[in-house]
Formats: sequence, structure tokens, C-alpha cells
Amino acid sequence: MTVRRQTLLEDRVYDFIRKYLLVVPGSRIVVAVSGGPDSVALLQLLYNLRNVLKISLVVAHLDHNLRGDESTGDALYVAGLAQSLGLPFAVGGRDVKKYRQTHKMTLEEAAREVRYSYLAEVAAECGAELVATGHTQSDNVETILMHLIRGTGTLGLKGLLPLAVRHCGEHKINIIRPLLDITRDEIEAYCMNRGLKTRTDSTNLSLSPFRNRVRLELLPLLREYNPAIEKAVLRLANIAADELDYLALNRDKAWSEFVTRHDEIIVFERPGFDSLHPALQRSLLRRATNEIAGTLKDIEASHIEDVLNHLDRGAGKQIELKRDIVFTIEHEHYLLAKKGKNLCPYPPITGEHELKIPGENELGRWKVNTSVIRGNQVGGDIAPLICYLDLAKITTGLVMRSRQPGDRFVPMGMRTEKKIKDYLIDARVPRSWRDNIPVIVCDDEVVWLAGYRIDDGFKVTADTKNMLRIEMTCIS
Repeated sequence: MTVRRQTLLEDRVYDFIRKYLLVVPGSRIVVAVSGGPDSVALLQLLYNLRNVLKISLVVAHLDHNLRGDESTGDALYVAGLAQSLGLPFAVGGRDVKKYRQTHKMTLEEAAREVRYSYLAEVAAECGAELVATGHTQSDNVETILMHLIRGTGTLGLKGLLPLAVRHCGEHKINIIRPLLDITRDEIEAYCMNRGLKTRTDSTNLSLSPFRNRVRLELLPLLREYNPAIEKAVLRLANIAADELDYLALNRDKAWSEFVTRHDEIIVFERPGFDSLHPALQRSLLRRATNEIAGTLKDIEASHIEDVLNHLDRGAGKQIELKRDIVFTIEHEHYLLAKKGKNLCPYPPITGEHELKIPGENELGRWKVNTSVIRGNQVGGDIAPLICYLDLAKITTGLVMRSRQPGDRFVPMGMRTEKKIKDYLIDARVPRSWRDNIPVIVCDDEVVWLAGYRIDDGFKVTADTKNMLRIEMTCIS
């Protein structure tokens, strides 16, 4: 039996949730409730829709310890509200000022990070898949304008999204924003009509926070130029989102052609990258930066443009981005990595070294462990620096050395022989790395190009009786 929804606003929120697939039946949701109109309305709307959506709710409130008795009153109010609805709840407290001082950020940034970290903890403790926040359409307009003022690229024009993933330390949370199609005025009218008493945050009237200045000063001024400024901003956001989605399709194709990742280093093939349209270059740089840093926070359009403006510089030039990310120019490649990261993941190799089988081998900054395993069941620990070989194919001892002119092998899975030089070029391995990559040989026949492929003739097959396992480790 379908449960009938009672108000137009509930219908709109329900339709928005369905449109963006924000929840699935059985979802457990942590609802972030500050006590203000937006979050109280969010809680009431989700509570009213809980049966038709088949969801369960947990209320969470964080006292930021910034407003004294007012903050304490908010916490008591939210606890009472959750109890009146018969919902489980969690109320916590954090020292936001101390966090701000420790991490050297604005009070707004500190409050946001601490708040999401707390919500992630609550979600993990109660087994919730989602965290719902009360961001409205009005919040979205303010966010986009803030991005514009700070100098955003196209990505920042998208503003807030209905569904977002946020990493908070060891936790990852899925954030849903069911009210993103509802204005703040509509929320306040809903609370009034439903008799929902809400709390007032006195700091919302302060002109110190950036967002408050945008809300209280900038937007009223912009309405004098365009009374429909909110609609214009949201239209721009929708256009930007569509164009970014289209760009992403081409970006992923370009990534597969010109970009590779080696551990914590992103490698761009320089000629291929240089041939791309600047829009694609920006998109690739943003994706690469996000993969290395884990976030695009603090990475502004100006940082990406700074990189693009230096692409014609000579080898050795480095451009520092935020979050300790460094873009390095080489003759044939561009590298993106954390500052201080050794840009070649392989220690140098001097001379030739015979390997003890089985046994432990310490060869300069390399540790090489070899072991003999009966049977042909390859372990589940396959990794770039671990391989399994058919022991019977190794007729003499194994030697580790660097590549030599003329080295060839048949990469596993292929049928034709290939020069190691050509293989490394095709794999987009930077020139400066190639002489450091270990080559394991048996009677001068390449057995394994460590970190990449073994020779097809030495692979484990159904006829293998005994295997040789080799594991290599870089010694820091």
C-alpha cells in the first residue's frame, strides 16, 4: 500500500530524491541537524517520507563550542526534537577553535571539517550508508558566487551536488542534499506553516564569515541589477555541469592514451598532452591532482593555469601547487607527485648480482626474496614487484641487473618478441626511470622486467610442478 504524502513541498523533495537516486529502500541515514530552519525542515520532511522511501533515520548534532549557552541550547533542542519523533540521536562536542589554530585555516573551514568528521564517525558507529544535510537552493547560489569571487574554473560553477562523496580521515561518507531544489524562503514558510519551532544562530547575522557577506550584502546588490539573479546563477551551474559531463568523456579517453600512474606518481606523455585542447589539459590536471592529493580542496583555477603557462619550459622546471603537489617537466614527460617524493620509484642498480634461490638478497637499496613453492597455484598477492615463475624453465641461476642494449623479451600474454626499450616507451615510462628498472635474467635471457611483465616463456602453466616466487622491495 502506497503511503500518501501530505504537502507539495514533500512531493517536490520526494521527486528530487527519486530523480537523483539519493536513497534506496533500506537505507539508514544520519540526518545532520543544527536546530536551524533548514535542518529541522529536512528532518521533518524525511521523517514524513520515511515509510514511502523505506528508510530509517538517525539524528546527529555537533556542538562547535563557539557560542556558549546558545550552543548548549541548540544541543538540548535537537535532542528533544529527536526524542519527540522517537528517533535515535547522537550529540557531540568539538573544540573548533583549537582545530583551526592547529591546522591554520579559517573558522568556517575548521567548523566544516570538524562537523563532517563527526558525522562520518556517527555514520560508521550506527552503520549508516548516507549523511543528509540541509543545504538549500539558496545555499547553492551562495556557494557558486563564492567560487566565482575566489577565482574558480568551470568545475566550481557546478556548485553543490545532490550526492557527493567526502573523505574524512579513515572514513568515507556519502552526502545527500534532498533540499537542493528548495529555496530558503520556502523552507522558512514550511516551518511556519507546520508550527516547527527552530533555533536562531546569532552568527548568521555577522558580516565576518565570507558566506554571510555574500548573502547579506552581495546578493541584495546583485538583485538590483537582475531581480532573477538566483535563476541566472543556477542556469549557469546547469550548463557548466552538462559541459563538464561531456568533457569528462573525452578526458577519460585522453587519460587512457597519454597518462599512466606509477604508485604515487602520475606520468603524462609530453607530446600527446601538448597536442590536447587546453580544456582537456585542465581536466586531466584536475583529475591527476585529485588522485594524488585525494581532494581538489585549495586547488584553484589559478594553480592549473600556472601549470599550463609553463608547459613550454625546459626539462627540470617544477611548479608547486597547493597541498604539496609538484608538477615536474622532463624532456619527454610531465610528472605530478607529492613534494619531496622521489620522482623515480626505482633505486639505481650498479653491476650484476646473482640471486640466491631460495633466500634473501640485499643488493644496494633493493631487497629481493626468492622462495620455491610446490604446485602451480599462484598466490593472490600478485603485485608489480612480485612474480611467480615456472621453476623448471630456469636452467641456470638468476641475475639482477639494469637493462642493456638489445634486451628483448616476449611480454606475458603476447606472442611476439619486443625490445625492452620499445616496451618501456609504449608503457610511457619516463626516460629517467628506465635504467633503474631491475631486469631479471637467466643466462642473458630476460625473465622478468620487474614492475611490469614476465617473459611469456617463464609463466606458470597447468604443467608447472614447482614455482619460484620473487618479491622485490625498495629499501628507503
